[in-house]
Amino acid sequence: MEMNQQYLDMFIEESKEHLQTCSDYLLELEKNPDDLSIVNEIFRSAHTLKGMAATMGFEDLADLTHKMENVLDAIRNEKIAVNSNILDVVFESVDHLEAMIMDIAGGGGGKRDVSGIVSKLMAIEAGEQLPQNNPATKETAADVAMEEVSSESQLVYDEYDITVIQQSKEQGFNVYEITVSLRPDCLLKAARVFMVFEVLEKNGEVLKSFPTVENLEEEQFDQTFQVAFITKVSQEEIQEKISKVSEIDHVVVVPLTDDMIKKTGKGAIASKEQLQNEIHMDSKQDKKTEAAKKEAKTAIHNSHSKTIRVSIERLDILMNLFEELVIDRGRLQSIAAEAKHPELTETVERMSRTMGDLQNIVLTMRMVPIETVFNRFPKMVRSLSRELNKKIKLEITGAETELDRTVIDEIGDPLVHLIRNSVDHGIESPEVRKAKGKPEEGTVTLRAYHSGNYVFIEIEDDGAGINKEKVLKKAIERGIVTKESAQTLTDKQINELIFEPGFSTAEKITDISGRGVGLDVVKSTIQALGGAISIESQEDVGTIFSIQLPLTLSIISAMLVKIEDEIYAIPISSIIETSIIQKSDILNAHNQKVIDFRGKVVPLIFLEEIFEVPRNEKHEDGCHSVVIVRKGEKLAGLVVDSFIGQQEIVLKSLGNYLKNIFAISGATILGNGQVALIIDINALM
Repeated sequence: MEMNQQYLDMFIEESKEHLQTCSDYLLELEKNPDDLSIVNEIFRSAHTLKGMAATMGFEDLADLTHKMENVLDAIRNEKIAVNSNILDVVFESVDHLEAMIMDIAGGGGGKRDVSGIVSKLMAIEAGEQLPQNNPATKETAADVAMEEVSSESQLVYDEYDITVIQQSKEQGFNVYEITVSLRPDCLLKAARVFMVFEVLEKNGEVLKSFPTVENLEEEQFDQTFQVAFITKVSQEEIQEKISKVSEIDHVVVVPLTDDMIKKTGKGAIASKEQLQNEIHMDSKQDKKTEAAKKEAKTAIHNSHSKTIRVSIERLDILMNLFEELVIDRGRLQSIAAEAKHPELTETVERMSRTMGDLQNIVLTMRMVPIETVFNRFPKMVRSLSRELNKKIKLEITGAETELDRTVIDEIGDPLVHLIRNSVDHGIESPEVRKAKGKPEEGTVTLRAYHSGNYVFIEIEDDGAGINKEKVLKKAIERGIVTKESAQTLTDKQINELIFEPGFSTAEKITDISGRGVGLDVVKSTIQALGGAISIESQEDVGTIFSIQLPLTLSIISAMLVKIEDEIYAIPISSIIETSIIQKSDILNAHNQKVIDFRGKVVPLIFLEEIFEVPRNEKHEDGCHSVVIVRKGEKLAGLVVDSFIGQQEIVLKSLGNYLKNIFAISGATILGNGQVALIIDINALM
């Protein structure tokens, strides 16, 4: 069982990689429709996916991939030319395949109604012209599945089916195509289909059906369905048995001939030698494609050959065990400092250096390139731009930037919403852009880069920007700000009003954005990750959303400070410097105590007041210990009793009962066993 699960996990991960490869190359193919080498790459990934799915027993997945593969094969053999409509259908096929993989990952069987997309793929393969896609009237798979199945054969046979048919005929079986039409007034269509299948299964074996069995069970067809049937019963006898089922209008049973398979399938019934030759030719084609690209991909291939797949759960367990070691290391350091034993001190120091190296390795193992998130966006932007009738180019830089897997898992949805916002609200229509003197094609830039202990992600567009008057008007209507306070707001403060809960300037609600929810959730999600989001915008020039995220969430460097008998940890990434100030240096401004810090007025925050620390006696010293911290462009001075020093700490959650404590993001266990609370600078400021 464990081995089967291992293979399943591997199949799911590799399938996602192959589908991502298909999406990436399809976008390239749209830009270079005459480049057949791109088609070969897509075909190769589809061919591998089909084989994997068939091996794992996911027949629906394998069948849809096979139909898509046939279209790609026709393109690379120059039987059909690439155009936007064909690519739309192939993209839709990839979407269906992704949904099937997600269903399998969730414990399902990968079943999905794909009859509509299969019909489109078959039409393309047959050389038929597809109607122009209109997003407002686009047919769904269910709509196509409900269309009437004509009396002409709709059954399509792949190599597996052909082999079964050949072997059955060699063993003296009859193979029929049976078309069954129900009466127009039939009420329980699924029940009649079940009764027909019951008759068939008593007299032979159903090879396949059109529509699929799932669609038939859900009555996703009009009046007619077809089956391929293997039996030793005569044509007349089987027709008579089916006709006895009530509410059947008529039944047509015809022997399956080579010519029929030529019309509907890939070829006539082949001999075993022909099938082996076809497989051999496929293998040769793959080898040619590989040989052509082998030299360019040698470095990549070498790096892949030296990697292994490790379950994220195992890395989580490893991280948890290492966190316990970090806590024990702190305890040992504390004991060694008290004992003052030279050999013990030397051993602990050596162990600390080794653990520091181990810590870097463990954290690096959890780092994942952010391209795993960015990869989904080119296809999404293409789809949205066609839906909105806009011309939009997506540029991505810094996709190789690495983030902790925990952060990667959480950042995807906020980025989706921000990009949708840029595409829907930011980029104007081609007509409006042309009138403004801009190029008709708008640009959305997605970039990521490291800076210190943080990763920055920026979403920039060259669109309409934020209409500040409109934002202020809406904020006043919603009661977010008053008319009086609105007049004192800076441009940056006005921009940040769009992060308020329920705020929206959309004049109409769409499926893309403008439902009055989203940006506030984006902000809260990012802050929950220990990050921050800011916005810069200039009307008719564009908008930049900037997200700041910590590299990792579990082990951080912190400054330990003391207030009376309590110890607090302040993340080093938020600290500018520590300082000792005289009480005489403290000034008052607008009922707020402030200090002059290098020419800047910095407010003081007395932590003993914020956290209501009980005092044993009043401190009358003439000076204060202050930690200068930063959140974005804001500075503040945290007043404490004393500094303990810098230390690597393990961030532990406070649990569900204590999760809403103001300005506390978690806790850590110190070397002496004492618990220190970790201050959330974002919430505090």
